Amino acid sequence: MGLVAMYLLPENPTQEILLALVLFIYVLSVVYFTKRAYLYMLKKGFKRNVAVYYNRKFIHILAGGVVAFITPYIFTSPLIPLIFALVIAIILYIPHYKSRELSWFQVEDNAYEVNFCIAWGLSLFVVWTILKNPYYAIIPPLFMSLGDAVTGIVRNAVYGKRTKAWTGNIAMLVVTLTIGYYYVGIHGIVPAVLSTIIEHFEIPPLLDDNMLIAAISTTSLILCKLFF
Repeated sequence: MGLVAMYLLPENPTQEILLALVLFIYVLSVVYFTKRAYLYMLKKGFKRNVAVYYNRKFIHILAGGVVAFITPYIFTSPLIPLIFALVIAIILYIPHYKSRELSWFQVEDNAYEVNFCIAWGLSLFVVWTILKNPYYAIIPPLFMSLGDAVTGIVRNAVYGKRTKAWTGNIAMLVVTLTIGYYYVGIHGIVPAVLSTIIEHFEIPPLLDDNMLIAAISTTSLILCKLFF
């Protein structure tokens, strides 16, 4: 246990906390910048639900995706990224708790963006801790951030509403296979395929596609690397 605790401690805590604060400000800036995108889409005649759904996916990419990509280059431990992901989850949950949702990307009937933050942080933490490789650790967050985002964008463009049509999963498969193979080679294929399939399903309100993607990609990636 002592060795695990030592491994989880960042090499330069002060520097990494400062970098995390910069990313924290960046993420919040992305969230608030999308309000402009929301107003622009409404002005152009988009339905509100379509504009909101696009914004959720923009945030997936610009916040979750960008931060995941650069995480291995600036952090030496998964602990700080996990903590900040959970802090952002709490911040996003507060408007739901007060029934004062941020209308440009939050909806009243689910808080899946909160689940996204939790799943993002936990999946990165678990993979990094077990496989001890930050580049493997960002695969589940990237599947969620980029793969799921592309899925939603395609479905929104085709159907104009939130749906689980397989059309989106085909687009997602291209993204997840590319990410998985780039970072871990052939070991990334199985997690990519399983994550793409599981995205099609959800068990509301307890389990949404973010949590399912994170769970299946984390588990299958670890098993593939350890045993195959």
